[in-house]
Amino acid sequence: MLWYILIGILCLIAGLALGFFIARRYMMTYLKKNPPINEQMLQMMMAQMGMKPSQKKINQMMNAMGKQQEKEGKTKKKK
Repeated sequence: MLWYILIGILCLIAGLALGFFIARRYMMTYLKKNPPINEQMLQMMMAQMGMKPSQKKINQMMNAMGKQQEKEGKTKKKK
């Protein structure tokens, strides 16, 4: 009887750990394919702040955000 309870608890823990890592990997790939901020959102935010954004400035900001995300991803992998 004790073995059944022990096996059930171990299976529950293994399932939770496996589910966590699968969900984490799914979200990372989803956010990489669909970034939360795109060029239109960035242009609208700059317009609301009173700036008149040029396409060059928008591209620079998008590149800077992309580099920041890559940098954060590399530092997380090292840890």
